[in-house]
Amino acid sequence: MKLTWLGHSGFRLQIEDAVILIDPWLSGNPVFPEPRRAEALAGATHILLTHGHGDHTGDALAIARDQGIPIVGIYDLISSWVTHQDVEGIGFNKGGTVDLAGARVTMVNASHSSSLQGNEGPVYAGHESGYMIAGEGHVIYVSGDTDIMADMGWMGEYHQPDIGILCAGGHFTMDMARASWAAKKYFNFKTVIPCHYKTFPLLEQSAQPMIDALPGVNVLTPEVMETVTL
Repeated sequence: MKLTWLGHSGFRLQIEDAVILIDPWLSGNPVFPEPRRAEALAGATHILLTHGHGDHTGDALAIARDQGIPIVGIYDLISSWVTHQDVEGIGFNKGGTVDLAGARVTMVNASHSSSLQGNEGPVYAGHESGYMIAGEGHVIYVSGDTDIMADMGWMGEYHQPDIGILCAGGHFTMDMARASWAAKKYFNFKTVIPCHYKTFPLLEQSAQPMIDALPGVNVLTPEVMETVTL
């Protein structure tokens, strides 16, 4: 299993026979190296979205059309795009599981908001979500944008993820301290990867508080477009 950080909350996950682009915001992302776009997209089989905000969905439609691959996510948004945007999609909902080329992806709750930018302001884009991705002997919890929530208790107990990809930049989501507290309280991670940080000055710039707060956990902080093997 290989994971590449695309900056902000974007990841390229190679798992089972799938190459999943999670929240691939590339165009306009101040930390993504545009000359490496083709490398980031090579061989992609699916796009997986946590919610509708532009810093998560920004390139989804263009990539889906260019690569001829489906967008996967909350039913409301995906069904609208399939109807109106000429893309393939797999829409499902919280508690549901889909098989993406051998990777088992279950949608779980998140606590945030979800909208697209319309001509007269935000437009409803279905609910925000996180995912449990099972494959190759691992379960990865992708938190999406969220705060701490009591649901993490049963999610950790039921799905038993060993890898956590946690939003941790603060202001819009959990910060490093809150994400670390949630990791200790609700999960038994072997590996944690923070995201949604360093992109803008408004967000936290260092994962050191998380590293300090989670002794015994392998806190990985790859550079943008650096691939780690899990």
